[in-house]
Amino acid sequence: MGLSEIELVKRIGTILLKAGKTLSSAESCTGGMVGMLLTSVPGSSGWFMGGVTAYSNSVKTCVLNVPASLIETEGAVSRETAVAMAEGARKLIGSDFSISVTGIAGPGGGSVEKPVGTVWMAVCSSQSVSAEMKILKGDRDVVRKKAADYLLAKLYRILEKEVR
Repeated sequence: MGLSEIELVKRIGTILLKAGKTLSSAESCTGGMVGMLLTSVPGSSGWFMGGVTAYSNSVKTCVLNVPASLIETEGAVSRETAVAMAEGARKLIGSDFSISVTGIAGPGGGSVEKPVGTVWMAVCSSQSVSAEMKILKGDRDVVRKKAADYLLAKLYRILEKEVR
């Protein structure tokens, strides 16, 4: 895409503001980085309502209402959990759109099935759900940064199609 983070967030904000829509977030492996990026643009309070940093599974279940059985069967890093996190944040916060990210940033925690760098992202509204998995290369900081950037780019692409 070639846009800077700030330009990307400005464009996301412009789309949401023009449509009178709002956004929330649920983050695990990025630890609040997505929320920090979204609020780095002046005026973001007009469209970003807030987010939940759900690093532990207990916060995913107790705050975002992700079923514990889902985490047990599919794992905290899965399409199903990413979608449930996004839907949970959207309902909890009352936004029109919500985004989520959950993954294995490393250096430990990976497995053959889910290596370090495995990240699931979701974007949801009352009308649609989109989830995507990436396997990101790099150290912990690089994986977290790439995950945040990919999620914002994914959100922007969806908003361009659905909201305009």
